[in-house]
Amino acid sequence: MTKTQIVIILEVNLGRLINPDSAGKERTRLTKTVALAVRELAKQTAPGAESRDLAAYIALSLDAIAGTIDVSVTAWEKRGYWVKADRFRMEWLWAGHLAGKMRAALIAEDWGGVAALAAQTAQRLSKVNVSENHRLGKPWQGAWQELERQ
Repeated sequence: MTKTQIVIILEVNLGRLINPDSAGKERTRLTKTVALAVRELAKQTAPGAESRDLAAYIALSLDAIAGTIDVSVTAWEKRGYWVKADRFRMEWLWAGHLAGKMRAALIAEDWGGVAALAAQTAQRLSKVNVSENHRLGKPWQGAWQELERQ
């Protein structure tokens, strides 16, 4: 007696996969929340738990912004737009530098340095518009614990 094997092959035609959360949209969202966090940090009168969360969120978000740059640039490099890609990298180079400095100042509890770096960040993000009726919430809550885990 022989065993008979039945093989069923299913062919499924799938459409294009579109990622609605592109690196550009993520960068835009992060720049808005960082601008909001910088404004909230400027309102703080004395360093406390919320100030730590705000500064940690700024550092983590600037690091995330720096991470989106290469993702955005790869499409241009595939097409041979090297100059455009390099300009874009140079335009956003500040984000990674300020993230590292903010992280170091926050860990050292150098609040003067944190304030100076927040001012530099605010200057870079001066053109970012965040409306009064935004739905961004307070994404910086718990950012200090996240920074400590890393």
